[in-house]
Amino acid sequence: MYARMLVLRFPKEIVDKPIVTNLVRNYNLSFNILKAQIFPRKEGLMVMELRGNRRDYERGLQYLKDIGVIVESIAQGIRRDEEKCYQCGACTAVCPTGALYIKRPEMEVLFDSERCSACELCVKTCPSRAMIVLFDQKMTLEDDDPRHQA
Repeated sequence: MYARMLVLRFPKEIVDKPIVTNLVRNYNLSFNILKAQIFPRKEGLMVMELRGNRRDYERGLQYLKDIGVIVESIAQGIRRDEEKCYQCGACTAVCPTGALYIKRPEMEVLFDSERCSACELCVKTCPSRAMIVLFDQKMTLEDDDPRHQA
């Protein structure tokens, strides 16, 4: 079983289409939606885990790109500001996937963005606000941009 965490951006022209249903029906993939913001007649953003056999996954990903969905790895959407982080470890206590963990014996907090599920618990917990959710910022900026208004 092949699985990846993805950020999908839907342009306004296809936001009302049954895209996820087609992934299941036509490409034999399963999914877990972690977060979704869909704006009718505007645009949409979905954070999901997509899984299936490798061949079906690749074909499903190509389908998404062919219809105009922008596909990003979740690793592109979550960042840690190393200058703000003071290695307190609070984030490691709430991270359900182990993407944030303490390297011992150095006691250094490490972030494995490939394991991140974008739950955003670390963002709420971090006292120094070192964890940044970039796809939320992009969506907010696009929503405020008059060029993106219907």
